[in-house]
Amino acid sequence: MLAQSWLFVIIFVCLIVVLGYLASQYHVAKDITQANRNILTQGSVNVLKSMKDPINITVFATNDDANRGDTFRKGMIDFMARYQREKKDISLKFINPSLEPKLAQEANIREDGEVVIEYNKRTEHISPPIAEQEMTNLLVRLSRTNTRPIMFLDGHGERHLQGVKNNDLGEFGKQLETKGFKLANPDLTIAQAVPANGAMLVIASPQVDLSPVEAKKIKAYLESGGNILWLLDDDNLRGLNEVADYLGMTVSPGIAVDLSAAQFNADAKVAFASAYGDHAITRNFLLRTQFSEAHEVDAKASYELGWKVGRLVDVAPNGWLESEKIVNGGKNQKAVFDDTKDKRGPINIGVALEREYGKKGQRVVVMGNASFLSNTFVTNGGNLDFGINIVNWLAGDDSLITIQPMPLKDINVTIPSDRKSFVIAWIVFHGFQYIIPLVFFILGFFFWWKRRKA
Repeated sequence: MLAQSWLFVIIFVCLIVVLGYLASQYHVAKDITQANRNILTQGSVNVLKSMKDPINITVFATNDDANRGDTFRKGMIDFMARYQREKKDISLKFINPSLEPKLAQEANIREDGEVVIEYNKRTEHISPPIAEQEMTNLLVRLSRTNTRPIMFLDGHGERHLQGVKNNDLGEFGKQLETKGFKLANPDLTIAQAVPANGAMLVIASPQVDLSPVEAKKIKAYLESGGNILWLLDDDNLRGLNEVADYLGMTVSPGIAVDLSAAQFNADAKVAFASAYGDHAITRNFLLRTQFSEAHEVDAKASYELGWKVGRLVDVAPNGWLESEKIVNGGKNQKAVFDDTKDKRGPINIGVALEREYGKKGQRVVVMGNASFLSNTFVTNGGNLDFGINIVNWLAGDDSLITIQPMPLKDINVTIPSDRKSFVIAWIVFHGFQYIIPLVFFILGFFFWWKRRKA
């Protein structure tokens, strides 16, 4: 009997040791919170997978004082643990700037809690409060291999990349800057040519014709291997017809009409993406995008010039393409399908062209819609992600084409102001805090007393 008891103790101790070893070597996390606050979003995971080298993180913060509610270091450890679970070679180090002021001065630390992230001999600073979106955007900037600026055309009524009007692209421009891009605005009326040191040239729906001199410079930039993002709101090429011919590109005069928009309480002239092409920009891209008054875009592969053409996004599968332009003041007219003139959907509204040029490739994207990146629509569905993917591809940072980390949403409970609702809310909140624990305590004491009397 004694041997049996000792055998049980030995087996039990061995089991505890094995379980402890397995727990230290393997980690399984399941986040059941509504906002997924304890694990990283898929966008952050994809960014970490693309970072092959170690990440060194140094936190300059004074020691925690739990008695005074100061638990910043512990919070950083818990926050970075989510990243360390996905990437094992992330190191986290703490330095007390009060005890080591020289190190803080050398690192150019300006406030308590400032964090320095180093990757591939490049460093960036970030200050609290730090959320996942800000941290992952910083890692994207450190990962970026192409640091050349994004140039955008201006002076012809374009949608401005730094503008604040509803139809401008200012919010999209801000997002590009958080991803590590710099913006530049060359004046083609003065410059000898489109600067060759830019990552790409953005032409965002000019409203007046470019001068022949400017158009000639843009075509020369394209012929010399420059990348272009061309956003069109109609089939008026505004003096860039030769550029379109060089790309073998055509744009429809009419817009796509999407009858399925009604289920989203949207006008039929707002087209929703139904399918994405097999292209690096859209591969594994599953978010819904929407385009207001989008035009069909097509381009022909050219053996002579070496262009390869990929379709990006189809819209209006149960709709059609209007054969004619909408007349002024006709936007509120009901769209009716004309079998003799209109083209049935789906309608392709974006193409990506690429070719080998010298030692580097050349890439062009033409979209038959510019409003999807405007300040009004850029946050709708996956519009922002789609736009970022386009720019990353044009810049040659294919590894950064991913679903972007989005800010987490908080759920706030609003208690109505009437007396009855207040009483119910008080009972619910304080019931879990005081009443239920007290009931369990009384029941426990009662059963203990009853068993003692038995």
